[in-house]
Amino acid sequence: MTETQVVVVGSVNADLTTTVERYPAPGETILGSGGRFSPGGKGANQALAASRRGAAVAMVGAVGTDPQSDAALRLLREDGVDLRAVRAVEGPTGLAVITVDESGENTIVVVPGANAAVTPDDVRAQAPVIAAASVCVVQGELPAATTDAAVRVAKEAGVRVLVNLAPVVPVEPVTVAAADPLVVNEGEARGLLRLQGRTVPDAGSDPVEDAVTVCGELTAVGARSVVVTVGAAGAVFAEAGGEPEHLPAPRVDAVDTTGAGDAFVGAVAARLAGGADLRAAVAEGVRVGAYVVTGAGAQESYPREADRLP
Repeated sequence: MTETQVVVVGSVNADLTTTVERYPAPGETILGSGGRFSPGGKGANQALAASRRGAAVAMVGAVGTDPQSDAALRLLREDGVDLRAVRAVEGPTGLAVITVDESGENTIVVVPGANAAVTPDDVRAQAPVIAAASVCVVQGELPAATTDAAVRVAKEAGVRVLVNLAPVVPVEPVTVAAADPLVVNEGEARGLLRLQGRTVPDAGSDPVEDAVTVCGELTAVGARSVVVTVGAAGAVFAEAGGEPEHLPAPRVDAVDTTGAGDAFVGAVAARLAGGADLRAAVAEGVRVGAYVVTGAGAQESYPREADRLP
């Protein structure tokens, strides 16, 4: 097998997606369409995105013993992601219930399932897999202690760490400090600042200006570099000690934003593993994210290297 360039320690889910004209009010029942299962989970999404952008990828995580485990791993398996460090645990596979409205915006409820059973010991047992990578990617959908353990293993092995703190969970300060980059959206950035006991800047009318502000605050928290995504407006990034820079996203007609942030992370990881600097990696991530929102679903919409990006 090709030498691993990116290892993702993270969640594997089966996604249940429905489409509605509008979101129901409390107590209201409305009709939707869809109702199909597809592969998902932030970790698995990021692994597939990195693989489709040319990286050799290994996945560390868990699925359940239910029938949904096959659905959750299908596209990773088809794309050649190394799944030997994904173990089966008794019980259900992680589940994400996704509702998409007619504007393409989504709401997501995640039931951890097998992801909650991934322990720090499981991660330490996969230290050789992590050490073989150029970049280790973690998120917030595994237990915080497990994410902390993965970052420690990667740091000890000299592997670059991309920390996508989504959702925001109480990881150790050393995990944030090891991030190169720390990737969050603006809401997650504010949540992390609160978690760190920092002053949270007031939100203004310009999301890009807000992202520049929180990006600067997060570099002060200790991360080696920070990326704040701003949806259709692109992303803001900064190296520690440097000034934030905004990279706008191409204009596209959005169909479904599900999984776009994960595609961004996977694309950034793939470019960093290939030797690109942070600016080039973020620029690639912004274009991949724009591509993804023009299609339906998460993993199914991720571009391959031959696909033309906007």
